[in-house]
Amino acid sequence: MPAVTVENPLALPRVTAPADAVARPVLAVQTAPSGFEGEGFPVRRAFAGINYRHLDPFIMMDQMGEVDYAPGEPKGTPWHPHRGFETVTYIIDGTFDHQDSHGGGGTITDGDTQWMTAGSGLLHIEAPPEALVMSGGLFHGLQLWVNLPAKDKMMAPRYQDIRGGSVQLLTTPDGGALLRVIAGELDGHAGPGITHTPITMVHATVAPGAELTLPWREDFNGLAYVLAGRGSVGAERRPVHLGQTAVFGEGSSLTVRADEKQDSNTPAMEVVLLGGRPIREPMAHYGPFVMNTRQELQQAFEDFQKGRFGNIPAVHGMTEEGPTA
Repeated sequence: MPAVTVENPLALPRVTAPADAVARPVLAVQTAPSGFEGEGFPVRRAFAGINYRHLDPFIMMDQMGEVDYAPGEPKGTPWHPHRGFETVTYIIDGTFDHQDSHGGGGTITDGDTQWMTAGSGLLHIEAPPEALVMSGGLFHGLQLWVNLPAKDKMMAPRYQDIRGGSVQLLTTPDGGALLRVIAGELDGHAGPGITHTPITMVHATVAPGAELTLPWREDFNGLAYVLAGRGSVGAERRPVHLGQTAVFGEGSSLTVRADEKQDSNTPAMEVVLLGGRPIREPMAHYGPFVMNTRQELQQAFEDFQKGRFGNIPAVHGMTEEGPTA
């Protein structure tokens, strides 16, 4: 699991929900279907089957891997467009290169995050570096799509490079969980990600038998996706395991527990906690475009076809005209 960790969690700031916090009930637990993305890398569709009113402002999330590639097997995505939202790519194990048509990009590895605001539109590519393709190796990460409100959908694209060492590290009162605040804030502790749509994104490692009960903004929704291991969620102790998303109802705290016994290859339960303020606007979503109306979707297609999303740089075996031989 991630390189971003500490030997002694009790040396970190500790967070807990106040005694009068209202526990959020668990409304549903959904199992993610498996599929393939891009040039054929395996994904779990974390939000498939969940009503959008419980997800807003989040659109989709894919767990990429966990997969141990043989030499020559690592895969990525071809160049493709986006408009109207933000992509958050979080790499837990392995390495990914990113580049976009507005000059953003770089390499992320072990605990790093790339935050791309597509806004008015761009082209981008995500691929394993040549060294990883040659050697093979472990690859595991997440990609989250965050909607933008209508007033920000046509803003200029922006790119944030968030190194794993810059995330805010926290723990629970007994040190049983390590919390990595990637974006937003938790109990007054802010993560490095700058968001247009107010959200909180936390990656928690919960030791076997440990429990975390966190304060959670009442104006945010609440979601917990299990990256690895097994445990339970909510005061009702609803069972959850790898590849499942728990949807929480209203309240001011949420609870996650790890089972005493984990799988032999999983030393702890790994969970991504998400919350955001719902945008509550009409959403028109088709493929790589997320707008408010069908007319805006049509305009996005036309702008893409007319080359208004920028040009593909002559890298990664590509030119402005297309793939090289």
